[in-house]
Amino acid sequence: MSKGKLIVIEGLDGSGKATQAKLLAQHLASQGLPVREVTFPDYASDSSALIKMYLAGQFGSKPDDVNAYAASSFFAVDRYASYKTDWGRFYEEGGVVIADRYTTSNAVHQCSKLPPEQWEAFLHWLFDYEFHLLGLPAPDSVIYLQVDPAVSQRLMTARYHGDESKKDVHEKDTEYLARSRRAAEYCAEHLGWTTVHCTHSDAMRSIEDIQAEVQGIVLGQLK
Repeated sequence: MSKGKLIVIEGLDGSGKATQAKLLAQHLASQGLPVREVTFPDYASDSSALIKMYLAGQFGSKPDDVNAYAASSFFAVDRYASYKTDWGRFYEEGGVVIADRYTTSNAVHQCSKLPPEQWEAFLHWLFDYEFHLLGLPAPDSVIYLQVDPAVSQRLMTARYHGDESKKDVHEKDTEYLARSRRAAEYCAEHLGWTTVHCTHSDAMRSIEDIQAEVQGIVLGQLK
């Protein structure tokens, strides 16, 4: 059988990736398609150990304390383990995989540690590393959920009920989040991602409204 499809839902923290990925997977399953949803990092797996240490600040209290290439390796190996032990065969046999984050998250969050003039070289290294050297499948489609930064911050604060101490090293660093936003916009534009604008008039669009747009994009690509 031919290989399946890999659809990635990408976006910064607070953009609703998990919700939209889950709803999309449920909708495709209701249409009779063989579908699986995967989430990265895979915190339930031992393969995420270095990611947990990194995000907890054990390698330094700032994201920049771990360089872009080292941090990318933590997340890439977690994906490799997931692919080899969980969803690889399903994908190879023609299944549709919906991923909440993927290599694209390395592109966004690790580019933000580098000056813009190094982004192109980093992205070339990243995609060669994960898709060629490690042998992970490249996405067939990436949907970028774009959220106004102020709205995103409010959503993250609400997620932890105002307890700022629960935020990881990424979420605590507002300057880093601003750089990630710039990197995400660059990646979406230069890598051909499909952007879904999730905010309107300083508020989130409804989950249902965003999902309808996401479904329209994906179903058009699966035909």
